[in-house]
Amino acid sequence: MPKTILITGSTDGIGLATANMLVTLGHHVLLHGRNPVKLEQTEKALSALPGAGRVASYVADLSHLSDVAALAKAVTENHGDLDIVINNAGVFKTSETRTQDGIDVLFAVNTIAPYLLSQRLLPLLGPSARVINMSSAAQSPVDPKALAGQGRLSDMEAYAQSKLALTMWSRSMALSLGDDGPVIVAVNPGSMLGTKMVKQGFGVVGGDIRKGADTLVRAALAEEFATASGQYFDNDSSRFGSPHPDALDQKKAEGIVRVVEAVLAEKTKTGAEHT
Repeated sequence: MPKTILITGSTDGIGLATANMLVTLGHHVLLHGRNPVKLEQTEKALSALPGAGRVASYVADLSHLSDVAALAKAVTENHGDLDIVINNAGVFKTSETRTQDGIDVLFAVNTIAPYLLSQRLLPLLGPSARVINMSSAAQSPVDPKALAGQGRLSDMEAYAQSKLALTMWSRSMALSLGDDGPVIVAVNPGSMLGTKMVKQGFGVVGGDIRKGADTLVRAALAEEFATASGQYFDNDSSRFGSPHPDALDQKKAEGIVRVVEAVLAEKTKTGAEHT
């Protein structure tokens, strides 16, 4: 049976390759991008694929928390339920270091936006649904002040910390929701794949992005992930494994969630429901 699948950041890179695979399998794919022209072109191209499932698209700039909330609202209004959410969108290097909300862009897009989006979409996600969060092998201890928008880290520091923060809240949310919530898994799709981020950050072509897309499709559909809520899949070793130790420390993870919640409470006024 076709599944309804939202993929953020699906107009290029791993997100686009994942959308392509899922559409050709006949699934109903909800594309997301921040460039409306590119998004429309992507929707038309995928809709024209042989055997394509239905395709819809949503415009939102995930560095703006108001856009994230609007995206969740639009998806909720148009769909009675969701089977899969793939929080793929991410950023590594940008000329704009701060968002209009006063948050470090990397933390905003890589950590806070997927948290807010997932929280707002929870009513559409039953126990058999899945939330797949794009993590990374690059993970380093999170500075709560930097996450809250105080101070400035280097791009690499902010990226590694934002990905660990994402991995931490993924596990914390999974444990908090338990059997009543969707499966929530953090996935490292593979190191140094040929994404825009790798090209911008390291100046190299990188590996075949289909490796990462195959992994996201597997995480979305394969039975092995059906009981993997709270776990971390490392595609560099092609197995479930251990993320940074801080992600397994529930007290530290809950602390990161509290910081994210505090940012949302301040920046969106209404905040997000606590897990």
